[in-house]
Amino acid sequence: MLALRNRHFFVIDLILLPVTAVLAFAIRLDARGMERYLSAMALFVALAVPIKLIIFRWLGLYRRFWRFASVDELLLIAMAVGMSLVIILALILGVIVPFQWIKGFPRSVPLIDALLTFGVVGGPRFAVRLAEKRHQQERRRKWKGPEKRVLVMGAGSAGTTVVKELQANPHLGLVPFGFVDDDQQKHGVQILGLPVLGGRERIPDLARRYRIDEVIIAMPAAPGAVVREIVKICQQAGVQVRTVPGLSEILSGRVSISQVRKVDVEDLLRREPVQTDTLASERMLRDCRVLVTGAGGSIGSELCRQIARYRPALLILAGHGENSIFAIANELQRQWPEFPIRRAIVDIRDFDRLSQIYETYRPQTVFHAAAHKHVPLMEENIAEAITNNVQGTANLLHLSELYGVERFVLISTDKAVNPSSVMGATKWLAERLVQASARRTGSAYVSVRFGNVLESRGSVVLLFREQIARGGPVTVTHPDVCRYFMTIPEAVQLVLQAAALGQGGEVFVLDMGEPIRIADLARDMIHLSGLEVGRDIEIVYTGLRPGEKLMEELVAPGEQVVPTCHDKILSLNGTGDWGTAELEQAVQGLIHLARHGDEGQIRAKLRELVPHYKPCPSGPGGRM
Repeated sequence: MLALRNRHFFVIDLILLPVTAVLAFAIRLDARGMERYLSAMALFVALAVPIKLIIFRWLGLYRRFWRFASVDELLLIAMAVGMSLVIILALILGVIVPFQWIKGFPRSVPLIDALLTFGVVGGPRFAVRLAEKRHQQERRRKWKGPEKRVLVMGAGSAGTTVVKELQANPHLGLVPFGFVDDDQQKHGVQILGLPVLGGRERIPDLARRYRIDEVIIAMPAAPGAVVREIVKICQQAGVQVRTVPGLSEILSGRVSISQVRKVDVEDLLRREPVQTDTLASERMLRDCRVLVTGAGGSIGSELCRQIARYRPALLILAGHGENSIFAIANELQRQWPEFPIRRAIVDIRDFDRLSQIYETYRPQTVFHAAAHKHVPLMEENIAEAITNNVQGTANLLHLSELYGVERFVLISTDKAVNPSSVMGATKWLAERLVQASARRTGSAYVSVRFGNVLESRGSVVLLFREQIARGGPVTVTHPDVCRYFMTIPEAVQLVLQAAALGQGGEVFVLDMGEPIRIADLARDMIHLSGLEVGRDIEIVYTGLRPGEKLMEELVAPGEQVVPTCHDKILSLNGTGDWGTAELEQAVQGLIHLARHGDEGQIRAKLRELVPHYKPCPSGPGGRM
């Protein structure tokens, strides 16, 4: 049976479909007097068989891999038979009967034939599926390698996908024993031959009673709090725990739901899935010429990936690092070979080079993600922070106004609120520049402010991973330091949503959820590595670094939060009352000092321009 292919099924159909037509007459006429209907039978066979074969081919019945047939294939067969029946009935009742081509044609024959056809078409195909299932069972019986008993947490579509993968691949050495699910209506039922044994609270008892070795969390949409609780229960029960990817990873296209992996810190920090208005993003980006600065960075590269899905007329990847631009351009071209991409190596402080890019490509929408972002490093390189973050933004805005850019989006940061660092102060000024440009042009120039993103270059998560891999210690600046976290795909989804909402001059704030204590994050990452704090690896507190705060803020004093039509995006009023000419003159003075002045003069000017800028005293330090 497993050797049967679609060409064989075509031959089987060609043989059996005429038989079903004759059987339909025999059943209808009770096998008596059939000789009177020989011409009717011949006409029906000549009519029905070609119609069925054409419909079957058109709907793809001869392009399916029947060893893995499922409900979808069953519905497809039903649809093919149903469409054939409708066409055959239309011809019989509309042509044959009215024009009396065949007198006394039994009108119920097509209905009987359809039922028989469903059986003879579906039977051989699902016999192959049954043979494949028995083959899998035989392979599992013959498997001599080590096996682990597995509980699957989540009896939904993700859980059933995982179980099917495990059942089909005995060489993985993972034997699904049953499901665990918090939905009480599922308790006691069987899915894919496996019982649903209760809720998550039963994991320790089930692990002890049935010698469970591993739990797989098959809940891609579960928030981080749920994942953390399940991981904690599994650790207390002494069983290993793995998970399927989160929803953001699956939607990004980088992984599939069946790819089981170890639980990572991103799983512990998951939030409720973001609901996005893809139509608004498509209207904004479709057939549009889009420029992304900092396109090789963590946020910039993800912006390029998500923008590319909406098929802009042209995507210009602008960045200073040739290797990172080369990498993201190659990735996009592999995924979309025909997609129009241009690579522009540029330092955003170089006004002349930027002018060439604007003149050549005439962008209509600009996403400005290029920035120096490392707080302690910018404290040591204040002039670089100002020329890149402030002067670079001013250059882009000037050219955007000159070339009639319709939409400009600045990627900002929570560190711009009551800034205690040079980096935060420069981003505050960049936000004001965007607002001033929006006032001058009346165009949709906006800023989007959010906190830390997981896995971005230089992030604390990557630092902790390196330190754990070296055997520690893991360095945390302060026991009480907290930060907001968001995954890169989620942040970019919300940036695109905010961009579509912008009318001009808004500062949008993304809902970052609850802040996370960095010390707790360090402990979680150590535990996920299979180590114990204090026994295998130490956490060392190094003191706040220059420019750092215990707690970041998303809204400054005097800023009023205004809801938008998206529940994860807020707009701020009262974010600044600079006159555009006054601001431009002040910024030019700061840039001049950054190029020619000493550090003391630059800091003094920065304090003068940024009203809430209060530099934090330097702590004992700590490595990046």
